Amino acid sequence: MMKGIIPKSKAKGTDFCAEGKYHYIIRSDLGCYMQTIDVKEGLDISIFSLHPACQNGDHYLGSGDGSFFIIKGKSFRRVNNLTRDSDAKVYSLHPNCQGGDHYFSTFGSRYYIIFQEKGTYRITTDLHQDTKGEEHKLHSNCRNGLYYWGMPKRCFFLKPVSDWGVEFCGSNDISKEQCFGVYSVHPDVLNFLPGGLSVTKGPAFGIWENIKTITNDSMTPVTWQKRINKKVGYNKEKISQITHNWKVAISSSIESGDLSTLIAKCQFSFSAEYGGSHVSTENESWNEATEVEEQLTFELKPNESLYLWQYRLSLGQEPVLFCRDLKICNKPNPPTEVPLPPAQS
Repeated sequence: MMKGIIPKSKAKGTDFCAEGKYHYIIRSDLGCYMQTIDVKEGLDISIFSLHPACQNGDHYLGSGDGSFFIIKGKSFRRVNNLTRDSDAKVYSLHPNCQGGDHYFSTFGSRYYIIFQEKGTYRITTDLHQDTKGEEHKLHSNCRNGLYYWGMPKRCFFLKPVSDWGVEFCGSNDISKEQCFGVYSVHPDVLNFLPGGLSVTKGPAFGIWENIKTITNDSMTPVTWQKRINKKVGYNKEKISQITHNWKVAISSSIESGDLSTLIAKCQFSFSAEYGGSHVSTENESWNEATEVEEQLTFELKPNESLYLWQYRLSLGQEPVLFCRDLKICNKPNPPTEVPLPPAQS
């Protein structure tokens, strides 16, 4: 089964967190983060720039007092605003608070550290001093979350993909089987998650499309010279739809059109396990698709046919990117090679 959403362990700088009434999704690879008041309903979605100093953290969590913690290695940065990096201070993590798989805060300023392999979690009121630190057993049904985040008096975790799509659980106590609800993630939120387009649009795949066949039906060689029309660029109308219900903040350095392009590029770069094609499309044209003419000249032998192929990347049933280069073959079977370089792991 395709897993769809890339887990936090494989997406550095990506995380869920919460502060006050808002849920946040951090995407360092996009240089921005999403804020929403409701992951299930996709309400009041805004996109903000992520300050460079706040990017590529190992973990992100709200502190419960209006600020955010960004954990990197054995220290954490406390900021009041992820866009401005305001009032930034750096503290060391207490040894007992290091090495967690997930971090979140709930029930006031109580910080939870999930150790998934051990099946335990630690609670402390101070990540720097491990004040009132205590360890608890993590219930098996709360152990396999892809992401965890805390709201006042409750926490949530994103479940691995199932036959019912992408869901998240709400719990008041992760030491017990006390999920008070299981909810579907809204498509407008899914589109921002790494791998989310494979769920809302369908997995990425590439095909060679035969755009022209040329045949010499005569008994003598001929020179064939003609202009070929091909489409080059990306399907801007379809891809830009994913941001239609997002408010991209004026302070954001990314326009909504550029953001949808970045998200599509990332999706194609992911492995097939997460609905991608594992290819880099950086050298292709990401301008809006247009018809382009190309002058071609061939020497055709008697009764010979040539087949012109163009490579195209799609998400589900929707063609997205029409690549520049043509492949010319003398057999009707499409080429087997992928004309794009592999994505960097």
